[in-house]
Amino acid sequence: MKRSFRVAALAGLFAIAFGAAWVRLPYYAVGPGPANDVGPLIDVRGAPRYASRGRFIMTTVSWSRVTALESLVAWIDEAQFIKSQDEVYPPGIDPDQEQQRAISAMDTSKIDATAVVLAELFDYPDEHGEGALISSVGGGCPAEGELFAGDLVVSIDGRTIDAARDAQRAIDGVPVDEAIAFRVRAGGQVHEVELLRGACPGVERPLVGISMIDSFPLDVEIASGKVGGPSAGLMFSLGLYDTLTPGDLTGGRTIAGTGTITADGQVGGIGGIVDKVIGAERAGATVFLVPSQNMAELAGLDTGGMELISVATFDDAVEALEAL
Repeated sequence: MKRSFRVAALAGLFAIAFGAAWVRLPYYAVGPGPANDVGPLIDVRGAPRYASRGRFIMTTVSWSRVTALESLVAWIDEAQFIKSQDEVYPPGIDPDQEQQRAISAMDTSKIDATAVVLAELFDYPDEHGEGALISSVGGGCPAEGELFAGDLVVSIDGRTIDAARDAQRAIDGVPVDEAIAFRVRAGGQVHEVELLRGACPGVERPLVGISMIDSFPLDVEIASGKVGGPSAGLMFSLGLYDTLTPGDLTGGRTIAGTGTITADGQVGGIGGIVDKVIGAERAGATVFLVPSQNMAELAGLDTGGMELISVATFDDAVEALEAL
């Protein structure tokens, strides 16, 4: 009898331990994520590259679904907090779709960052490559899931595309009720995509739902893996600028930062700024570039001696770093 009770008790304890360690709860731990060096993520062909002694690092916020044990660890860590699944993904939101949209936003940020730097250092967009580069795809539009940021449009309805204006004219020339045939190049492969104009959120007239810019005169690739969102745009632009210019914009330092960027160099605010600053300090950064919209959120935060610099544009960031 005692033996049976002990076996049952041990089995129960094992089940509890297994559940605590392995069974995921409908909660997420939110806190500082990895801080990644952007230099190794940037590949440029067609122009000289220049090395730096320091690093530019992009900062992230970590969102991970937790077990009971992991939630306890997050509760002990003052830099993390727990959110319910409904707070992270409100009812009606598809997590997989949201992740895909976040990755698309990251792709758009890489394109905008490249456009800023090439306009600064080269005669872009006056000098550009062939085709039209898709810079963004509207969520909920006909093009979503069919065309992607970074796709190069080489022809539309059999018409060769040399620039973004040619692509827009070709689209406008197709009757609204007829499918538009896109030929795009992506990842070294050519794809044929046919789309009908349709509804886009917040727009009355039917659209395909893409934005295009002239393609780049250089072959620039920026890897980002499964990291999503637009907030690495500023750091990608600085990393690319430093790669393409003589000298060392880092001054040998580890420089972190965050912020969206537009194709004309405007830096935008982001979410999770406190988590990103904490992650940067843990990664050994001595300088953190803060979007001007986020600066007030950091009042009174202990940064461990890391200098915070407010920036509103790409040029602000470059000038601030050159002055250090």
